[in-house]
Amino acid sequence: QVQLVESGGGSVQAGGSLRLSCAASRSMSSSNCMGWFRQAPGREREGVAFIASDGGTIYADSVKGRFTISKDNAKNTLYLQMNSLKPEDTANYYCAADCLRRPKVVAGEVAADVGAWGQGTQVTVSS
Repeated sequence: QVQLVESGGGSVQAGGSLRLSCAASRSMSSSNCMGWFRQAPGREREGVAFIASDGGTIYADSVKGRFTISKDNAKNTLYLQMNSLKPEDTANYYCAADCLRRPKVVAGEVAADVGAWGQGTQVTVSS
């Protein structure tokens, strides 16, 4: 199973930016898709953004236009560029890989079933 290690989390004021990284232990080209979930205290985990092996992307409505998912296959690294951050973006962000089925947007959120998870990185946005 692929090992995923996130980095780049931290504290930022509203309106600021952060870039999360996820280093994979094997070639990302062998994964049909990769992406990011987040979970805030007292809330359910939600899909944020996913990228398919062909480069196609999908975003939750709450982050569309502010977040950008990308990958560098040569470095086996997945990224999430987060701009115009809001306090409601505060959560633990998890990298995920090996989708069991193609992710899709359901009720504004990305619904995805994945086979591998990272440990998470905390993002805190203050007002």
